[in-house]
Amino acid sequence: MRFDHAGIATDDAAALVDLYGGLFDAPVAHEETFGELSVTFLDLGNGYFELLEPVADADGPVSAYLERSGPGIHHVALETDDIEAALDVAREAGVDRIDDEPRQGAWGHDVAFLHPSSTGGVLVEYVEH
Repeated sequence: MRFDHAGIATDDAAALVDLYGGLFDAPVAHEETFGELSVTFLDLGNGYFELLEPVADADGPVSAYLERSGPGIHHVALETDDIEAALDVAREAGVDRIDDEPRQGAWGHDVAFLHPSSTGGVLVEYVEH
């Protein structure tokens, strides 16, 4: 597995695009509205920051995270060549999964999340490109 991105929950993605673009020379690589979220990927050269901003009046997991914890790191994503095999390893290890099967995420990639209660308090996302 390889590092893919860090997901950052925010209520002002435009401000972070300006901040991180200037600080880290990180251009916008991709933008889309995906479900309840406006998603912006900033290219760091060896991975991405994924800015997660709820759309107006959204009521979903990122909105709940922002209300509970405020802006900040939401999840860490690891790229895998075989998401089904990665989920099997997690299942065999007794890791609680949010997703038992892959689902479509940003950029049309297959994704699945592991529950932070089983991963040291970190929400981990598997991504298959």
